[in-house]
Amino acid sequence: MGGPGPGRMASARRARRPRASALSSLAAVALCASLPPALGAGAAGAGLATGGECAAEIFPSVGVDRVRFEGPSSRSALAYRFYDADRVVRGRRMRDWLRPALAFWHTQRGTGADPFGQDTRSWEWGAPREGDDQRGVDAAKRRVLAHFELMELLGLDLWCFHDRDIAPVGATFAETVDNLREVVDYAASLQRSERFNHVRVLWGTAQLFAEPHYMNGAATSPQPEVFARAAAQVKEAMDATAALNGTAYVFWGGREGYQTLLNTDVALELDNQAALLRMAAAYKDGHASERFRDAQLLIEPKPQEPTKHQYDWDTATTVGFLRKHGLEGSYKINVECNHATLSGHSCFHETELARLEGMLGNVDANQGDPQVGWDTDEFLTDVTTATLLGLSILRNDGLYPGGINFDAKLRRESTTPLDLVIAHVSGLDALARGLLAADALLEEGHLDSLVRERYAGWNADGGSLGARIRRGEESLESLAEMALAGGADGIEAQSSRQELAERYLSYAL
Repeated sequence: MGGPGPGRMASARRARRPRASALSSLAAVALCASLPPALGAGAAGAGLATGGECAAEIFPSVGVDRVRFEGPSSRSALAYRFYDADRVVRGRRMRDWLRPALAFWHTQRGTGADPFGQDTRSWEWGAPREGDDQRGVDAAKRRVLAHFELMELLGLDLWCFHDRDIAPVGATFAETVDNLREVVDYAASLQRSERFNHVRVLWGTAQLFAEPHYMNGAATSPQPEVFARAAAQVKEAMDATAALNGTAYVFWGGREGYQTLLNTDVALELDNQAALLRMAAAYKDGHASERFRDAQLLIEPKPQEPTKHQYDWDTATTVGFLRKHGLEGSYKINVECNHATLSGHSCFHETELARLEGMLGNVDANQGDPQVGWDTDEFLTDVTTATLLGLSILRNDGLYPGGINFDAKLRRESTTPLDLVIAHVSGLDALARGLLAADALLEEGHLDSLVRERYAGWNADGGSLGARIRRGEESLESLAEMALAGGADGIEAQSSRQELAERYLSYAL
């Protein structure tokens, strides 16, 4: 039987997932014993609470114990129609092609606030409770556990985080570091538990844009002390990622740019940004964790917002910057689809350009609203976008050690955990449907054939004009001589057959 359809969702909101007390005593003990001491006195202790109830079940029930694959005919909002994790596509499981990851920031810390309105939601498990510590660490640990339980519900193994989202800021940098280390130790202990030992981090990052001292930039700040603080924060975030078995680490420079050129030393700021990236690469390569030395460093381009101009504007700009500073061997690109459209490109443009440069490393799966000119971070549900993304992933032979994370948030008007689950089900289904459609496009071969035919004159095999040009056997003089002799007269531009290409795409959708 599938999960509840739309007509049964209201009652599902009020239902609670059966806790361990509904199991046999031995099963309850096994479930709770597999978890570390969890949430402190303010969360009813750890292990077994009174009545044999496990204190670690805190994400509310949505009516199903797990979202399962039911197939395209399903009409359950709480079942996958296309995401069949172990389905083999081109010799690899779907879960391994997509490597989907649950993002901590929007999922656990999103409040529904926007520039014109206050919070519209808060999750009960993250609210302060009687007996919580004053630092906010107990509440932070509850959010981590709720995040893991949501992953379990969705059937996911990977997650990603900003350092300031998983742990509270302290009165000093040292206190903040202590808070982060404590929460990371707790998350690591969860990952070692029997229940969650399949979970690991896809990537982590340092939030270098929200705190007031970063208002003029982090690596690009005019103050060396701010650069030093950012460097220290990056080190701690990298250590946290390593402790959680992360396979990648991301830089997103939301404040690395300018509001006006009148007061900006662009050359100095770009050199300083490269310096921090160079330090991070050196630290990773010599890290105490041998596993983390193999992690992939990533840069996530965005053209603007919050700065008027961000230095890593798009993939092409970022690739050029990395090559100028000799960093192309250390970093790849994390393409965010909504950032692509903000820069005037499609997501497919950005993933293909990164792929062709050998630098496609990760994807933030989301989409913007074409009627709204800012970064709305909606869940990617557009099938065409997902299919073209699937093409890039298949052509790239996957994204490992990167993957796809849901950098997407609920709409302001959506306020329940059920909404949160449905949004992720829809997003993952769209990615899976796109992957399958992309596989069908490649299997049929119509698009590839069309492209080969269009560029047939450039075939490098043989003695054709195009082949000679590509081999460097022609010059301006030789080509001018050919043209003057009439060799270029009577040219008729051939049809691009764009409509046919779009028709081929539509067959797979």
